[in-house]
Amino acid sequence: MITQDSIEALKARLDVVDVVGSYLELKKAGANYKASCPFHDEKSASFTVSPSKQIFHCFGCQVGGDSISFVMKYENLNYPEALEKLADTYNFTLTHTDNKHNKPRSQVMDKLNEYYQNLLTLHQSASSYVKERGIYESSVEKFGIGYAPDSNSTINYIQKQMFTMKEAVDMGVVGYDGGRYFARFIERVTFPIHSANGSIVGFGGRTITGHQAKYVNSPETAFFNKSRLLYAYYHAKQTLHKTKEIIITEGYLDVIMLHQAGFTNAVATLGTALTQEHLPLLRKGEPKVIMAYDGDKAGRAAALKASKLLSAGGFIGGVVIFGGGLDPADMVVNGRSDELAEMFRSPKPFIEFVLDELMSLYDLRDPKAKEACLDEGVGYLKTLSPLLQEEYKSYLASRLGVSPSFVRLTNKTTNFANMQSTQVNINTHKDIWELSLIKTVIEKPHLIEQILDALDPSLLQFHQNEFTFALSGDTTQPALMAISVDESIRALEDEEALKAELITFLMKHYMRELKKVQISANVSFEEKSFYIRKYRGKISKLQRGELVAFER
Repeated sequence: MITQDSIEALKARLDVVDVVGSYLELKKAGANYKASCPFHDEKSASFTVSPSKQIFHCFGCQVGGDSISFVMKYENLNYPEALEKLADTYNFTLTHTDNKHNKPRSQVMDKLNEYYQNLLTLHQSASSYVKERGIYESSVEKFGIGYAPDSNSTINYIQKQMFTMKEAVDMGVVGYDGGRYFARFIERVTFPIHSANGSIVGFGGRTITGHQAKYVNSPETAFFNKSRLLYAYYHAKQTLHKTKEIIITEGYLDVIMLHQAGFTNAVATLGTALTQEHLPLLRKGEPKVIMAYDGDKAGRAAALKASKLLSAGGFIGGVVIFGGGLDPADMVVNGRSDELAEMFRSPKPFIEFVLDELMSLYDLRDPKAKEACLDEGVGYLKTLSPLLQEEYKSYLASRLGVSPSFVRLTNKTTNFANMQSTQVNINTHKDIWELSLIKTVIEKPHLIEQILDALDPSLLQFHQNEFTFALSGDTTQPALMAISVDESIRALEDEEALKAELITFLMKHYMRELKKVQISANVSFEEKSFYIRKYRGKISKLQRGELVAFER
């Protein structure tokens, strides 16, 4: 029998639009999606999928349900078979009990959290740290804040409670290396991390004794995936569904202090940027999303990436950037909650924030840089709906100080494969990323092997010919000469910079491929499932910072 916790963990991963969209071609219709019903003949589409409610319903034949019930009916499967099918499709490992009884998930996390909570009041340095940060006792209790002692004390406690080391390792609170077990959290203030349904699935820890890493999180387990979870979502979900608004911050303390000040719809990402995998959770209830990020370089870069992701996904909301080295926690401590409330009432809309941030990255006094900025801005606008593209076309032109006629949003098709001449007109469309990669090949040929391990010329959308010329070493080609002398195009600095850029490029590529497979009606379910698993696997590795090899 499949455990209930495992079923809930699978459900939390599923997005009904994604599941149904892998079978049917869905079209956006307001806040929902529509399609022709697969369960009865109809002339007009009455089959509706709701991302906010995570259900589907046909107004013609009255069939409805969630992701699992859709697969059951479409594939003619029973409940366990549908669970297995979805788990296989989404690369999720279901856990099973024996045939006699339904074995609950290990309680080691709950017991260990109780132990950590009790130790907090007994450890002077830890309790002093919590008080110094302005955290009330009521917040300590609400969020289950505790203190993790030395490794031996934690392991002895786990054993005294009659838990096995395997349970502790499987849940991510104990590691095993070099023939010995060790606690994952040592001399740290601990913050339990809950799933959306309230189960403790991991911990975050803040050092108070000077460990090299200030913050650490639990490792990935069957229940803990930091790219899908949001800290304090369980505590915030009641408020966010009521107010239709969610505030996303960068850290545990920001969340705790915001809740303390009455902003009980605040959550935080778990030491990672907002990802595509967070979106199904954020869609629930369709709240307005406010990104509350630090004003330093890293914070602005994270806000830019998140804003691109959210605006392309159709989310409403905006960004609040904190300047002067402050963060939300600091403002609460300093008694500036009213000011915070005003900032949250008027965030900068995602699209405006993205365009303004892009422009801040270029020296717009340089015509070449302005042209590159325009190209990047147009590329971003093309990720939006046609209406939004048209609405923000004039905004981009105005901010750049150019005529709106220069903001060309219609793609021009250029068939490079059929070009008989090697005289490539590089100005037909300039993709700065691709041109930077080509310049890297020209100027740093020792990096070619690393590049070719990750991609093939066919993956480039605009400059395949130039890339091929560069690989051949034929620098006499006019197109390559133009790239070589163009100072607005810069080669990547080193292997690390190259790896980071390749990961970003491949992420976009495999996400495009995944979307193509999901909406394709010309492949079998088995083949579609295979490619969905394949592309999701590659995307997951890339999100972890692993550079995947290109497969023909």
